[in-house]
Amino acid sequence: MELDIVALSRLQFAMTALYHFLFVPLTLGLSMIVAIMETVYVMSGRPIWRQMTKFWGTLFGINFVLGVSTGIVMEFQFGMNWSYYSHYVGDIFGAPLAIEGLMAFFLEATFVGLFFFGWDRMSKVAHLITAWCVAIGSNLSALWILIANGWMQNPVGSAFNPATMRMEVTNFFQVLTNPVAQAKFVHTVSAGYVCASVFVLGVSAWYILKGRNVELAKRSMTVACSFGLAAALSVVVLGDESGYLTTEHQKMKLAAIESMWNTEPAPASFTLFGVPDMKDRETHFAVRIPWVMGLIGTRSLDTPIEGINQLVEQGKTQVENGILAYDALVKVRAGMASGTADPTDQATLEKYGNDLGYAYLLKRWVDDPRDATPAQITMAANSLVPNVPTLFWTFRIMVACGFGFIAVMLVFFYLSARRRLDSYPWLLKLAVLIIPLPWIAIECGWIVAEFGRQPWIIEGVLPTAAAVSSLGASTVLLTIIGFAAIYTILFIVEMGLMLAGIRKGPQPDHGPEMPMLGIGQIKSNAAPAE
Repeated sequence: MELDIVALSRLQFAMTALYHFLFVPLTLGLSMIVAIMETVYVMSGRPIWRQMTKFWGTLFGINFVLGVSTGIVMEFQFGMNWSYYSHYVGDIFGAPLAIEGLMAFFLEATFVGLFFFGWDRMSKVAHLITAWCVAIGSNLSALWILIANGWMQNPVGSAFNPATMRMEVTNFFQVLTNPVAQAKFVHTVSAGYVCASVFVLGVSAWYILKGRNVELAKRSMTVACSFGLAAALSVVVLGDESGYLTTEHQKMKLAAIESMWNTEPAPASFTLFGVPDMKDRETHFAVRIPWVMGLIGTRSLDTPIEGINQLVEQGKTQVENGILAYDALVKVRAGMASGTADPTDQATLEKYGNDLGYAYLLKRWVDDPRDATPAQITMAANSLVPNVPTLFWTFRIMVACGFGFIAVMLVFFYLSARRRLDSYPWLLKLAVLIIPLPWIAIECGWIVAEFGRQPWIIEGVLPTAAAVSSLGASTVLLTIIGFAAIYTILFIVEMGLMLAGIRKGPQPDHGPEMPMLGIGQIKSNAAPAE
């Protein structure tokens, strides 16, 4: 990749996004697990569940702080590095992010403080409500962010305005109910639940192996494997839904994931293994499973999945139509300025307007798309193909991890039901060893979702190369170096705090508790302890 302003801006955003997403899944999952544990405590009154809630809540708090700080940096980049993108779609993309800040983040941030400092100042029920507000706020935050991201993948409820040269909302309800966004939301939060479940399972297994806090660790493992099994199953089911929607809205991404160079007769097979070759456009040593991809991608036996080569040919036509739309747009704007608008130009723009973004692909090679040569049109069409080997392998790593998590959670769920969690030390060691795998799977999923959309920053509407700010490459490179240094320090601090908290372990909880009083009522020192 040539290190120009576009490549450097992409590299910076990818680095900060991948780093930020190290914290988000654990925050989503731990918030729910902690709320479940406190629910059991309130219902049972057993002190060990309060001790569990406090311990895992402390690890959640450490992770939460780092997630918030890295997320803020990401949002600033839309203005710093992607100013034309912010101008072009700010009315649409900015609304979900603003709602996320007002509705979700403030809710989450407010109740986080009450959760940590309200243990002996609130009643059991009031504190439980606080824990659930933290969990709901975390998940609402993910919802609004993924509504914004889902719109980038499938830009519904919007239209291009030639007068302002911007995309504008035409139906906000369609933006909210975008099927791609809804599938991404449930798939992403389920992955976060799996991540936290594997984390709790592994840390608890480590305690059992060390002979420390065994009773607390066994109860934590029971919660983790039960919650994690349900979450792991939902990840696979909703991954199937995402595959089906990708077939409908992002055909090139699906073809690249499958390394499907040519359209196969229905139902298409699934390539279990292979070596994709971008140069020769073929997959060497392919091992295929008949029918599977057709069933996943189309949910039918008679609908083919289009191949990369055929989609490139379609892309040439769309680029040519985009040139017609671009020419009509220039004439329409000239007519607006002079007051002599030609209805024919407006009709042409309306006819080919959906392909206008394809004309902007040509700006990598020519300033005015109308001056493009047939060779440049072919290059623009070929640029629609993302990096096939990257998508092919990251997708398969993600899927393999997903099915592996189902197997692990199922085994520990069975052992928990039989009260034999400590019967097989090798399984406990396995639980510790697989702690990093959810993060590997999740980062692979992010790469599939975002890298697979290239060359578009908004699918079919705005190319990534056209969305950057007018900055010098040296400026962006300097910020990348700065972010890398700061993030490395933060990561070391995060790991140090988390490991220190785990080594220290759950602390005895002999403090007095509040009677069932209202929020904020402080218990008298004379009140007897439970």
